[in-house]
Amino acid sequence: MGFLSLILSACSGRATPTGYFLPPNSGAQSAGFIEPTFTDSPSKPEEATASPAPTIAPSCISNLLYLEDLTVPDGTVVTPGEQLDKRWLVENNGSCNWDVQYSLVLIGGPQLDAPREQALYPARSGTQVMIQINFTAPEEPGPYRSAWQAQDPEGNLFGDPIYIDILVQSP
Repeated sequence: MGFLSLILSACSGRATPTGYFLPPNSGAQSAGFIEPTFTDSPSKPEEATASPAPTIAPSCISNLLYLEDLTVPDGTVVTPGEQLDKRWLVENNGSCNWDVQYSLVLIGGPQLDAPREQALYPARSGTQVMIQINFTAPEEPGPYRSAWQAQDPEGNLFGDPIYIDILVQSP
């Protein structure tokens, strides 16, 4: 294709090359080069769009389904400073198996003397497990609600949050 015909085809709105031209029989194909591709040129430069970058699908999906409180039902009246053994029944209803890299983190409310982050009980996908946290009721009377959620190894929160919801009575 001559230089003049290349310029004329660009002005006509016909397809124009977007790759590099290689002379015929140059051996470029055997060297791993890719043949040029042709696309229609946009009529205005602002209409040109970049191809989206490929996305990598996660190998599995993390999820936690809250099933029930096993101890310390919501609204339980407790005494100041009382030790509370809170347990929840949950299901790993995602496709990822929870291992030592998964944790449970405080997402709202008072810490109630529990570590802000702790290991999530290891569980295979599709199994039910009990989660347990030991809390201490505050000394001040009043209602308290502490919220926790599972976290994957990359730090992403997932699944249903779980709570302890208590009322500390006046001494």
